[in-house]
Amino acid sequence: MRVVAGERKGMPLKAITGTTTRPTTDKVKESIFNIIGPFFEGGIVLDLFAGSGGLGIETLSRGASRGIFVEKDGRAYQTLLENIKKCRYEEIAETYKTDANRAVKGLLKRDIQINYLFMDPPYAKVEYYDLILTLIEANKLTDDAIIVCEHAKEVDLPKEYGEFTLTRQENYGGTIISIYRKIYG
Repeated sequence: MRVVAGERKGMPLKAITGTTTRPTTDKVKESIFNIIGPFFEGGIVLDLFAGSGGLGIETLSRGASRGIFVEKDGRAYQTLLENIKKCRYEEIAETYKTDANRAVKGLLKRDIQINYLFMDPPYAKVEYYDLILTLIEANKLTDDAIIVCEHAKEVDLPKEYGEFTLTRQENYGGTIISIYRKIYG
């Protein structure tokens, strides 16, 4: 695993050993960013099931100004911290070793607007996708926010989360990437 593009391009990232997480491959990561935009001008990324932090770190490397990383698994969290330090993003990254439900409850109390939301919960935990609607209903996503969900092909996500519509879906060998945005006009 590595940072694919941006200011930290080529920086190797430590992967998590074991079966508790599924790191997003560089190929899938590159495809995601080809779809949502190769580079960004500021904004906040929320990597809700961060694992080793690959997606959130990639977003920071491509121009996001702040990252919020949430990971419950202890080993994954330690790897996340190492990767953030290695990429020298300690000043702009917040990390939380907690459950996604608890993290979202904390975010609801903050004056914050998220521009990029990455959702990659354990495949058996479909109920975690309800957190997307919780964040939308609390007005925690910007109008131009991009929601990226990584899930198994057996998981059917809705066509809409509030005003955010499924705009693209790609299959990468059984891993599905679903992208939501607000549609205007």
